[in-house]
Amino acid sequence: MKKKYYIGCDIGGTSVKLAIIKEDGVIFDKWEIPTNSMNNGESIPKDISNSIKEKMKNHAISIEEINGIGAGAPGYVDVPNGIVIEAVNIGWKDYHLKKELEELLHVPVFVLNDANLAALGENWLGAGQGSDNLIAVTLGTGVGGGIVVNGEVINGSNGTGGEIGHIIVTPNEGYLCNCGRKGCIETYASATGFVKQGLEAIENGLETTLSETLQLSGKLTSKDIFEHAKNGDNVSKQIIEKNADLLGLMLANLAVTTDPDKIIIGGGVAKAGNQLLTPLKAAFSKFVLGKINETCEIFIAQLGNDAGVVGGAYYVKQQLQK
Repeated sequence: MKKKYYIGCDIGGTSVKLAIIKEDGVIFDKWEIPTNSMNNGESIPKDISNSIKEKMKNHAISIEEINGIGAGAPGYVDVPNGIVIEAVNIGWKDYHLKKELEELLHVPVFVLNDANLAALGENWLGAGQGSDNLIAVTLGTGVGGGIVVNGEVINGSNGTGGEIGHIIVTPNEGYLCNCGRKGCIETYASATGFVKQGLEAIENGLETTLSETLQLSGKLTSKDIFEHAKNGDNVSKQIIEKNADLLGLMLANLAVTTDPDKIIIGGGVAKAGNQLLTPLKAAFSKFVLGKINETCEIFIAQLGNDAGVVGGAYYVKQQLQK
């Protein structure tokens, strides 16, 4: 029987995104299940396995038709062995995800960091299509990333390759990061970072319309900051400018090491589109080595929440071809 499907599995802190994907990358079916992080996430592989089996049964797909599963985990991964070294949100530490899923489903399983999978997805069928060298950045609750060089995603010797959220842009100053250091780009250009700066501006008594939104709704979002900037609020404009400048600096320095032809910006903050892209491109041009500025373009990601599962399918394809 011809193997004609791949399964993409993107494990997040609150939900697991799953998809059955055809050879050409077309999503045959996609769905989500809740992430059960009780007891250090011990039931997650079983939940994933049960859900996949149920979907396959509904579609009359046999296990013999599945090439393999590409699974993304939110943390550091020992890639050759498919072990999640640490995924704090879930409670996994030295967790044998590959082994667990293979024993339950009897198909090859390949495990990668979730941001790296998203980078591969955008590389295969998204904004990075056709590029052998790219940097993908996810601006969400934190800042994630994936770096593709010569068509291969970089993992590094201990699974921390591509953890660009922890590149320091303001040494020894700024907000304290979850990693224990100060000045990581994650503390600025993430949705959390934008909000923190907005709240700080209000607390410091700066004249800003953000205070009205905070009073009305009792909270602030990164989307609010972009909306207020659009409506002329100077404090919001300055926050966007500063964060775009720091992000541009980080990407310019990173670009010198990998010489990408494309940089892809995804995640919730990227929904701001040109409001973020325009100052980011200006900052990148200001800081980057001249020749790279001529050849490297910056785009907004195209695949949205599907990037991880599509990347999962592509990763299986890559590994099976080796």
